[in-house]
Amino acid sequence: MNPHQYDIDSLTNIANEIRGDILRMLEKAGSGHPGGSLGMADAFAALYFSILNYDPNDPLLEERDRVVLSNGHICPVLYATLARAGYFDLDELKTLRMLGSKLQGHPSRLDLPGIETSAASLGQGLSISVGMALAARLDNADHSVFAMLSDGELQEGSSWEAANAAAKWELDNLIAIVDRNNIQIDGTTEEIFPLESLRDKFEAFNWLVIEINGNDMEQLLQAINSAMEMKGQPICIIAHTTPGKGVSFMEDKFEWHGVAPNRVEMMEGLAELGLAQEGYERN
Repeated sequence: MNPHQYDIDSLTNIANEIRGDILRMLEKAGSGHPGGSLGMADAFAALYFSILNYDPNDPLLEERDRVVLSNGHICPVLYATLARAGYFDLDELKTLRMLGSKLQGHPSRLDLPGIETSAASLGQGLSISVGMALAARLDNADHSVFAMLSDGELQEGSSWEAANAAAKWELDNLIAIVDRNNIQIDGTTEEIFPLESLRDKFEAFNWLVIEINGNDMEQLLQAINSAMEMKGQPICIIAHTTPGKGVSFMEDKFEWHGVAPNRVEMMEGLAELGLAQEGYERN
């Protein structure tokens, strides 16, 4: 059972706090990826504070829902979410990317509670998620597997091999959430290696597709809850997000894909979010 059940306004506020955590973490670390992390704060808040079955005091709970972060470079949003969900103390966020920290630049499953899979090379998470979903099917287990994917990694052929496998086995316990923010490190996805029509591609692989504004909390909740009720096919939620969401000078700029804010930029971003410039306070 989910230990948190918040209304839309509360979820939006949590997403805002997560964005503040991300800015503070990255500024202190001096490196990292703000664009996608900020853009996906709403999706992670929706999952962990309304949807998922989990217990932060028992991270390996057998009946827990699984979240696989395939694009591991946006781990700041996962770390901040896990801390606010109670998996570890918020103060630990200050150690992002430090030598010996549990919070490395890409998530390590063996180092931190709540991490389902280690991630580095893009394009692997959907395959891992297919394996988890198939294992759950074979075990007659009643949990969902959420594959959190970037749009850029769908340029990898391995993602489509996994998509084909998921459809073959009719893995309706698998929900992919694609961060369709249209950017990658060198520019826009459509300039570098076009993906459209992404919906048509997934449907051609026999997936059910839901397309939403990934920064609209009500749409996120409706889409995820609907996806969990669908049967017979894997489900893809294409979440159109704004990279750098909430920080105006970062929004929709691919240059902020992998550049940490300096202190002045962090303070400006926190001010825009209406958050304290110091600390990792809980509401």
